[in-house]
Amino acid sequence: MDNSTRLRDQLNLGIRMESIMSNWIGIPKDELKKKIIMPTYIRLAMYQAMESKDIDAPNYRFESSEESPESPLVVFINSRSGGRQGPELKEILQNLMSEEQVFDLSTMKPHEFVQYGLGCLEKFAGLGDQCAIDIREKLRVVAAGGDGTVGWLLGCLGELSKQGREPVPPTSIIPLGTGNDLSRSFGWGGSLTFKWKSAVKRSLYRATNGPICRLDSWKLRILMPAGEELETPHALKPTEEFLLDQDLEIGGELAEKVSCYEGVFYNYCSIGMDAQVAYGFHNLRNEKPFLAQGPIANKIIYSGYSCKQGWFLTPCIADPSLRGLNNILRMHIKTLNCSDWKQVPLPSSIRALVALNLQNYASGRNPWGNLKPDYMEKKGFVEPHVDDGLLEVFGLKQGWHASFVMGELIQAKHIAQASEIRFEFRGGQWKECFMQMDGEPWKLPMSMDYSSFVEIRRVPFQSVMINGEQI
Repeated sequence: MDNSTRLRDQLNLGIRMESIMSNWIGIPKDELKKKIIMPTYIRLAMYQAMESKDIDAPNYRFESSEESPESPLVVFINSRSGGRQGPELKEILQNLMSEEQVFDLSTMKPHEFVQYGLGCLEKFAGLGDQCAIDIREKLRVVAAGGDGTVGWLLGCLGELSKQGREPVPPTSIIPLGTGNDLSRSFGWGGSLTFKWKSAVKRSLYRATNGPICRLDSWKLRILMPAGEELETPHALKPTEEFLLDQDLEIGGELAEKVSCYEGVFYNYCSIGMDAQVAYGFHNLRNEKPFLAQGPIANKIIYSGYSCKQGWFLTPCIADPSLRGLNNILRMHIKTLNCSDWKQVPLPSSIRALVALNLQNYASGRNPWGNLKPDYMEKKGFVEPHVDDGLLEVFGLKQGWHASFVMGELIQAKHIAQASEIRFEFRGGQWKECFMQMDGEPWKLPMSMDYSSFVEIRRVPFQSVMINGEQI
């Protein structure tokens, strides 16, 4: 072994030991502050620009003597997440950083940060402020909340790629939600530890030096007959009419007048009984928020709805043979290396269909499973990754089957791996179908005369994440 190789190995060992020791002996508060807090004039200018919604509102002079922090951070916190921890966590974060670098989502929205906060910083950088230039280049973001909070923030940051305003600040996570599957997938854990106050400080420190990785995101578009009322969740917005891919023939009839919606998901989209359970839970939480006081309470209520909605015992329709999604749904996919559409038959027993982007689902479960190489080769599958341009599509039969899958005693029914999906819905005896994406459910009305369509395609720009796994 030559001297240069030995020196490099010693340096890498030193970096690993520094990371390990920082987690065991703690990080000095003053050292962390120096590492992440921006100069006063910059953070006040950004905050004022966001409050006034005007990047020209701040009137601060550049401080040429100011040095940029080593790893500047801003935090977005959903103070309503995490039960009683949310408000207290906000105070701790403001004490560790500064009030102007901690944004409560109830008052400051991510798109306001992108448009006005970063816009102000970019204005200073364009005028030659070297400190602003360095901060814009090195800035990192922390999302303190559940999967919905993280997805909201990633969607707004994704606008920077569309506008050519790069680099996109990478995102780390402090998990406050119920499932926290995005957090689990990138090494930030499923929840805060019992010693969560010290864990927050360690999370901020790991956010400053964690390695960068990528995440696929997926655009979902709905085209349905006009006149039907659709209660849209936060993640789904009305949009202009779009044309369906003409290479794929329509099975039913397309209405002359249509309504269109679109949204983006990062973890999963599902159709059927699991979405119906989520819809019932979501409505109960909105009507009686005092019942949902934390992750454990949420999971108990959710389990109760699984029984009540017919997932286990109650017949959904008079004829059991009509319970399967194959009675209302035609599914076509494209694969990674083929641009031709292929119809995928759905087994009649499938009552819930899930298109999964992560290897974590429903609080850290892996329903796709760790498949053997021989089985993957036979099915034409590849090893799944969060940035491979593929969705894993699987089915759940009924409550007992889903329970065994969620208990990881068996695997879900493997349907396909797809780079693009189209679902065509026809009503018949079904008047409605339930859908959800990343935990936000809605009820899709169905017509006996006309088809409704859902298309899923990968977003061209990947999200930028920080890996929180400890070395």
